[in-house]
Amino acid sequence: MDSLGDGNHTDVKGFILLGLTADPILRVILFMIILCIYLVTVSGNLSTIILIRISSQLHHPMYFFLSHLAFADICFSSSVTPNMLVNFLVERNTISYHGCGIQLGSVALFGTFECFLLAAMAYDRFVAIYNPLFYSTKMSTGVCVQILILAYVSSFLNASSFTICFYLLLFCGPNRVNHFFCDFAPLVELSCSDSSIPSVVPTFTAGFNILFTVFVIVTSYIYILITILKMRSNRGRRKAFSTCTAHLTAVTLYFGTLIFVYVMPKSTFSTDQNKVVSVFYTVVIPMLNPIIYSLKNNEIKGALKRELGRKILS
Repeated sequence: MDSLGDGNHTDVKGFILLGLTADPILRVILFMIILCIYLVTVSGNLSTIILIRISSQLHHPMYFFLSHLAFADICFSSSVTPNMLVNFLVERNTISYHGCGIQLGSVALFGTFECFLLAAMAYDRFVAIYNPLFYSTKMSTGVCVQILILAYVSSFLNASSFTICFYLLLFCGPNRVNHFFCDFAPLVELSCSDSSIPSVVPTFTAGFNILFTVFVIVTSYIYILITILKMRSNRGRRKAFSTCTAHLTAVTLYFGTLIFVYVMPKSTFSTDQNKVVSVFYTVVIPMLNPIIYSLKNNEIKGALKRELGRKILS
């Protein structure tokens, strides 16, 4: 049986994740594709972390935040992808009640942390371009650590709101989650209790964090754009803009999918479309970030060439 009890408390001991598809052939194809993506995600982001750690040329605030972004991408993808891969191999993929809460909290934690890191990187570019003479002071090691602590604390509080509200929900009926991971919205739909407060609190905290980080990013880039337009040298403009292209690409991809899933009215797209877009921001984007920064950042490419040259010559 999927659930037991008389319905006056949470009787569900676990949930069944319906996944992306029931087609057996498509499941095998998706398993191979997503497994390859996950392996590239882990290896690519680990390589980014190691390169930034060993290359003295990359010991700058931008790459300090980038190394933590790579760590967040590994954890974010790992919160969802392994269980998703299992879903393709078994007839009925179950996750325990507490396992579902942990997964929900992990996704909220590292998803929010990524928002704050992208905002911190936008602020870093703003200081570097708008006020370069005071860059070393305004983006000192102490300031970077404080920003990182703020990001971790805010992410933890947001994740806590999701996790606590999940445990406040009562489940006494159906336990089939129409998703490939324990996302909050489909869980609320399964609840047999009054979900007005438990659903509003996470929505508020997540909305506040997204709006705050988007505000920081947009404000930073407005000042960056104004500063670039004031530059008299075309070469200076290109150089300043080139330092932002990788970050702008990452921001557009990540926040674009978040807005599609969590901000747009639910009536404008189906559950299947929601799941496909969720795959993009939980599985694909963590793989793309190290590729984007490798292809669009000359300092990363230069550091990689130097370190590879040293290994070959040694």
